[in-house]
Amino acid sequence: MKNALRRAMIDSETFVVEMVYSDSKGNQTRRIVSPIRFVGDDRFLGLCLCREEPRQFYLNRCTEVRLIPAAEVIMPMPMQTITPASPVTVPAPVPVSTLVDTTLACLV
Repeated sequence: MKNALRRAMIDSETFVVEMVYSDSKGNQTRRIVSPIRFVGDDRFLGLCLCREEPRQFYLNRCTEVRLIPAAEVIMPMPMQTITPASPVTVPAPVPVSTLVDTTLACLV
């Protein structure tokens, strides 16, 4: 991930970064960012092309980071909200005491 960010920082005319970012509340969005510089070991400063503002991004909240050609990007870029996968609902087991024995009913 750092290599992709570094490449976009060095060659900002050619590359920007597309990534999924999780905010402090766990909300995920897909963003297009032009990285500017690293701020310590855990974050970087970048121009968010979706918000059209400089933002600070924590590296541990970035996933699916990939370089894309800057020529394909026109500001403002739409920010995509990523909805979390729906939890799988498993029905509660039926208590044995509520089951009705219908085997004799069929014989009558």
